[in-house]
Amino acid sequence: MWKNRNVWIILVGEMIAGLGLWSGIIGNLEFMQVRIPSDFLKSVIMAIGLLAGILVGPLAGKVIDQSKKKTVLLISGFGRMISVSFMLIAIGTGSIWWMVAFMISIQLSAAFYFPALQATIPLVVKDENLLQMNGWHMNVATMARVIGTALAGVVLVYWSLDSLYYMSIIAYGGLLITTYLLRIDEEEGKEAKVKVSAPGKGGFMEVFPILKSYPAVMMTLVMTLIPLLFIGSFNLLVINISEIQDSASIKGTIYAAEGIAFMIGTIVVKYIAKKWSTSTILFFFAFIIGLAELILIFAASPILSVTAFAVFGFAVGSFFPTAMTIFQKQMPKAFHGRFFSFRNMLERVIFQVVLLATGALLDLIGLQWMVVVFGVLSLSLTTIFLIQMKQRNIKLDTNDQTIEIA
Repeated sequence: MWKNRNVWIILVGEMIAGLGLWSGIIGNLEFMQVRIPSDFLKSVIMAIGLLAGILVGPLAGKVIDQSKKKTVLLISGFGRMISVSFMLIAIGTGSIWWMVAFMISIQLSAAFYFPALQATIPLVVKDENLLQMNGWHMNVATMARVIGTALAGVVLVYWSLDSLYYMSIIAYGGLLITTYLLRIDEEEGKEAKVKVSAPGKGGFMEVFPILKSYPAVMMTLVMTLIPLLFIGSFNLLVINISEIQDSASIKGTIYAAEGIAFMIGTIVVKYIAKKWSTSTILFFFAFIIGLAELILIFAASPILSVTAFAVFGFAVGSFFPTAMTIFQKQMPKAFHGRFFSFRNMLERVIFQVVLLATGALLDLIGLQWMVVVFGVLSLSLTTIFLIQMKQRNIKLDTNDQTIEIA
């Protein structure tokens, strides 16, 4: 795998883009913390951008499957770079509306970019290397998050807020260069063993019959919603913990601890997979995610709050590469664009609901009670899904790529 130049190009591009992404995210949090006092209003602004990505999702999936993925990556990557200019205007004018424009434009670009990238990875590595590649891809993304957040913290101390967004523009420019260097066999995977009786429907309508025919993919897709209860509330949790502890530095510590633990998880899961079944990995770490949320009852303690995020980081670092490998192996490649766009749209919907719920619950009942609600919900859903899988005898390790869509 490591002799493949495309692998190195994707990983280097992810590192460069990740530095720009997380510089911008820290800038967003800083801007909102100063300009927007209400947690609910913060969540609404974040949700507006997610809604834009949701609405364009069906179109994105169809475009990705019918176009060259490299072209989609280049155009959407350029869109990410242009969108950052809106935040520079927001800072200069102090206008929240320009931040809303940024949120919308960046999410529109992401709706095309990330499904295209997820559909590209199976075209550049062999099936037996997918788990390793997914792990390293997420690992590099997390390294970029750790370095990016730390670098952003230093920049905020010595320079102005807009410096973070100039860094983002430069990083996204670097991403365009690395993407241009990709050499992808776009014909690979087009001859999928799939028979479609109604090819004219297009979009997500062809995804639903596949999901029904592939119960392992459906179960894995549903399972990925559990980490979203934590991920959707992540940034608002960090802001609130910072306020509870009256510490600005705890934000960087939390991001670093969670990121490092995530990287360890992506490395360790390769060895865990040799001894545990795929279903055991997914359900075990889903339970761990629920327990991590409950630890945040003690959010006033710096040690326990950092521990909770570290436990969560390790769990999702093991969970997501496993889930992604199931998707990439079992879903026919001819439908990767539509499936990954559908998956991203579903995650955005859940993320938006969780985000709005988090903002409302933080204002109404406070952080400690909110994490109890989310933690118990996560553990309950995991238990229900486990029972369903046992009753329906679903095997997550099955790898049959032949399907007929009625």
